Amino acid sequence: MSDGQQSDGAGGDRSGFGLYSRSSSETAVGPAEVIAGVVSLIWLALVGGFFLFAGDGGSAGGSLGAVMVLVAIFLPLALIWIAVVTLRTARAMKDETQRLQAAIDAMRHAYVTQAQGGLAKSSVEKRLEEIAAAAKQAETAIATFTSRRDADAVQASADRKAAFIAPAAALAAADEQPALALGTPAESEAAPVSVADFIRALNFPDSENDREGFRALRRALDDRGLAKLIRAAQDALTLLSQDGIYMDDLRPDRARPEIWRRFAQGERGKTIAALGGVRDRSSLALTAGRMRQDTIFRDTVHHFLRLFDRTFAEFEKNATDQEIASLAETRTARAFMLLGRVTGIFD
Repeated sequence: MSDGQQSDGAGGDRSGFGLYSRSSSETAVGPAEVIAGVVSLIWLALVGGFFLFAGDGGSAGGSLGAVMVLVAIFLPLALIWIAVVTLRTARAMKDETQRLQAAIDAMRHAYVTQAQGGLAKSSVEKRLEEIAAAAKQAETAIATFTSRRDADAVQASADRKAAFIAPAAALAAADEQPALALGTPAESEAAPVSVADFIRALNFPDSENDREGFRALRRALDDRGLAKLIRAAQDALTLLSQDGIYMDDLRPDRARPEIWRRFAQGERGKTIAALGGVRDRSSLALTAGRMRQDTIFRDTVHHFLRLFDRTFAEFEKNATDQEIASLAETRTARAFMLLGRVTGIFD
């Protein structure tokens, strides 16, 4: 800040609104006005003395001479006061320039202060995001440590471990007629679907280049029981997408695997209410509205919920807590949490 601004701040006359007030130096009469008045008086005295001592010679020339005399008397006076007004205007412009400079300096200082405050705020937000990420990792670790472990059994890896103890085709038996004894079906001789493929299939391929996702999906569709669930999930996700509801946009609250196990074992009510962790109000409102108005959508939802419930009950018997937590992150499981909360199966 300039010396002039420092002196203004020290005197107390320019604080607060002083940046936009008139300068104290703008007095009604300045040195220029005093000098102009003195010079004008001297000039008038000289002119008066001239006419006093000149006698009748000053009135010669008639009316034209009188005009020339008036011009000779008042023209110098006019020039003097024009010069005074010009100096006063220049001084006012100088003071205004100083006030504008002071205002610009104040704005620059405020901008720098705000920028420094923004940097501090961004650092705080970054720290909060790091804390949230660490909390999420801790939550995942807790879910892993609370896994059900059998000391007498060695768990196979998810790529080799079967997703179900019994063949998944048995899951469809409740909706179909009893099988006839016409020989062993070809699908019963196929290798069971692994846990990894089952979870990857329920999440569906991420893009057209997701080869592993398509491989797992084809593998699951070869199983008659899983194929029904996957097609029901695909129908539900397609109908939800028509209202702009996509599972990737949902961030449901994470429920502990033990709550999923209670649900699979038939518990209902407040003990499993945490499964309805979807908090997106717009998605809940749109889904609830379509459930009331669209019969096809309602039937599709109930069919999907029934198949997911039945399939997950079988999957839970052979899954670790970590595998259940991974399943809960799939698009199919998120659709189940959204639709289950709307239909009230977690109440």
